[in-house]
Amino acid sequence: MSQPNIENGEGEAEAQLGNRAVPARVAGLPDGGAVLAAAEGEVIERQGLFCALYTDRGSHYFHTPEAGGKVSKTLLTQVGRALAQLGIEHIAAYSPEARGRSERAFRTLQDRLPKELALAGITTVAAANAYIRTVYLPAHNALFAIAAEQEGTAFVPVTGDVLHEVLCLQEERQVGNDNTVVFHRQRLQIPPSPLRAHFVRATVKVRQYQDGSFAIFHGPRRIGLYDPTGAIVDETRQAA
Repeated sequence: MSQPNIENGEGEAEAQLGNRAVPARVAGLPDGGAVLAAAEGEVIERQGLFCALYTDRGSHYFHTPEAGGKVSKTLLTQVGRALAQLGIEHIAAYSPEARGRSERAFRTLQDRLPKELALAGITTVAAANAYIRTVYLPAHNALFAIAAEQEGTAFVPVTGDVLHEVLCLQEERQVGNDNTVVFHRQRLQIPPSPLRAHFVRATVKVRQYQDGSFAIFHGPRRIGLYDPTGAIVDETRQAA
């Protein structure tokens, strides 16, 4: 059965299966963690959770305490945290040769895709992603995909809500004396809550989703929801 190998480089992410089919590609995102989250989300939503992810030791994948040394198994990046939450093993490659087939496929895609996009007159990220998904990948997979030796799939289905809460930027913060949280220069005001009078000095988790919106959690409870500008979203109106 096929198992995925998701790679990342220079603002592009690809997800590659052991049968040489490429199920997803997302171009034009500058942050490595954001790229991987988008690629992972697309693969998992369509096919399900996979067992392991084999990547290089880039700083968006792993923390490496000593240059050239072993990666940390306890100090996790955003990518590592998301994979751990999903129960996916994260395997670090210690040499380019260890990545074998994915390295060769990646070089091929880096060489061919810019030429294909140029020939198609593609000039925007949105148009590039649409072309890659609807034209390039079907043609690539029809040519190179190899049928698995066994029937069935090793992927495990998962709901979209779970992915939304996991494949995001998530960090801990301590609430300030004004009942606000500062997250990457964005100050988020915690709205009145029936749970307690205030959350001053409480430790909370802030999540930023792929659409740019934010949420604050105290334990398992969401205590604030915000649009990409940091404005509070009225959840009662939203539900209505």
